Amino acid sequence: MSDALSPPPPTSPAAPAGLATPHVPSPGGARIIAVTSGKGGVGKTFVSANLAAALTRRGQRVLVLDADLGLANLDVVLNLHPKITLHDVFTGKATLEEAVIQAPGGFDVLLAGSGMVEYSRLTPEVRNQFLSVIQALTPQYDVVLLDTGAGISDVVLFSISLASEVLIVATPEPTSLTDAYAAIKVLAMQQKRQHVRMVINQAARPGDGRAITSQLQQVLDRFVTTESGRPMRLIHMGDIPADPSVRDAVMRRQLLLLQTPGCPAALAIAQLANKIETTLLTPAA
Repeated sequence: MSDALSPPPPTSPAAPAGLATPHVPSPGGARIIAVTSGKGGVGKTFVSANLAAALTRRGQRVLVLDADLGLANLDVVLNLHPKITLHDVFTGKATLEEAVIQAPGGFDVLLAGSGMVEYSRLTPEVRNQFLSVIQALTPQYDVVLLDTGAGISDVVLFSISLASEVLIVATPEPTSLTDAYAAIKVLAMQQKRQHVRMVINQAARPGDGRAITSQLQQVLDRFVTTESGRPMRLIHMGDIPADPSVRDAVMRRQLLLLQTPGCPAALAIAQLANKIETTLLTPAA
C-alpha cells in the first residue's frame, strides 16, 4: 500500500493554472457537491446517480449535472435517451428548463452531449455558460451533484471550483490512489481547498477504506500544505463494498438502489446519503 500512496515523481505533468479561487454561487441555493476522481473507471458516475436516488428518498430535491463535457456517460448509466442536452442549451437551441429531465429514482438530471470536442478545452465562453447554468439552477434544489470528468484537466478543475464540497471516489487499486493523491494536491494548491471528502469504492473488507484514507492522509501531511499552513484534511465518508449486484445493475443500465436495494453496496450508498445529509444538508440549529 505504501507504494500506491507515494507522491508522483517531480517529472509529472503540471496541472493547468489559473483556477485558484472557487467560483461558488451566492448563498441561499443548493449545496453543490462535486463528485470526482483522479482516474476514470472507478465508479464515479455510478456513485453520483445512486447517491442522488438515495438523497431523493430522504426528501431532498436533487439535481445531477453531467459536468463531464465531451465524454458524458450519465445517460448510459441511467438508460436515458435525451432529445435535448446541455450542448443544446449552450448553443441556444433549447432552454435550460427543456433540458432538465427526471431520471429513474425521482431526481432531476441535466445531461451533456458526448463527443463534443469543442468542450474539451475551457474557453471563456464555456466558463461563462457553465457558470450561468449553475447559478440559474441552484435556487430550485437542495443539493446539486456535479458528476465531473476524471483527472485534473482545466474543464474538470473548473467544474470542481463551482462546488462548495468535493467528494473524491477512489478504489483500492494503486493507480486509483496515486491519481487521487495528484488530484487532491492540485485542489489544495490551486483551489486553496482545506479539505476533501473521500469514498472508497469496491472495498474488499470492512474498514479498508478508512485505513486507505488514513494512509493517504499521512502522505498529504508530509508533502502537501494548504494556504492556511495546515495539511489538507481528508474526511472519510464511507466505503462501498465490492458487490456483484453492482456489475449486474450497470450492465442492465439500472440504478442499484432500484434494482437491488437490499444488497451490501446499495446499503452502503444509503449510509453515505445519510452522512451527507446530516453533515452537509442539515441547517445548523
